Amino acid sequence: MKSWITPRNAFVAALLAILVLLPVYAALTGNTFMMTLFTRIVILAIAAVSLNLIMGFGGMVSFGHAAYLGIGGYVVGILAKEGINAGLVQWPLALLLSGLFALAVGALSLRTRGVYFIMITLAFAQVVYYIANGLDRYGGDDGLTIQRRSEFGGLVNLSNRTAFYYLCLAFLLATVYLVWRIVNSRFGLVIQGARSNERRMRAIGFPTFRYKLVCFVIAGVLCGLSGVLLANHTNFISPALMHWTRSGDLIVMAVLGGMGTVFGPVIGAVALLVLEETLPHVIGLASYLVTGKEVAAAKEYWQLILGPMLLLIVLYARGGIDGLMAGTRRG
Repeated sequence: MKSWITPRNAFVAALLAILVLLPVYAALTGNTFMMTLFTRIVILAIAAVSLNLIMGFGGMVSFGHAAYLGIGGYVVGILAKEGINAGLVQWPLALLLSGLFALAVGALSLRTRGVYFIMITLAFAQVVYYIANGLDRYGGDDGLTIQRRSEFGGLVNLSNRTAFYYLCLAFLLATVYLVWRIVNSRFGLVIQGARSNERRMRAIGFPTFRYKLVCFVIAGVLCGLSGVLLANHTNFISPALMHWTRSGDLIVMAVLGGMGTVFGPVIGAVALLVLEETLPHVIGLASYLVTGKEVAAAKEYWQLILGPMLLLIVLYARGGIDGLMAGTRRG
């Protein structure tokens, strides 16, 4: 019998325990920054998991996935601006529009493959980005401040940091579970088979285009949910949220944590965003130890450290950090 007690499973269990107990630590220490940071991590992890569904399991590398973040967020922001704060109106509409946009993008882009697929998804995302830039009534390129968070008639108070964090964590765990069920179902096996050899899958009778399109829409809806949560977290939305560089961040999270693994993108989101916060301080401390004084300018070059770290993981660990914990290395 295969043992469930492995370094990889222990690592995942420890990470889950940290995520669950973080509000307790924040309450005991009064560290509200940790709550703010990890709420953002949890929300972006949902987006990374949704991207991994189509990229890691379906082989569909979308460079415009952040567009759904923006769509979800802008629906909340625009409705709030117009005085509609009901979450039961904002959230379903945001998910619906995210799904419809994914349906339109997928219907066109999935007829291509490779670099053509990447460029079409990028083009659609840039169109949405520039449309948001031109919405002068809703802030244009300066962004839109959301005065009130979504309201659910007293069922849940999103203004409560702890309640909102646990809501986001519950959505993340539900997303991970949903993706796990999908990839281990007949539907998911067809998606993975199409990634390996789409021509053979079609030859044995599977309409791979329809399967991939449904998968693409599911990923868009899940990412739209992430945008809804992010808008409520920051109380602000701007076109920068859907820029192609944000899609690149999501790809890095998936690859760093473990592309094609269910929990890998969560690990990647935690690793990337924690490194972004800690590396400048580590570099500042190193400059102090070397020069005897803190060199503020040195902190600006933290990406020079992050880049090689990501490169080493990609080169020497098959499956990213998740694969590294499982002991899978490149030969």
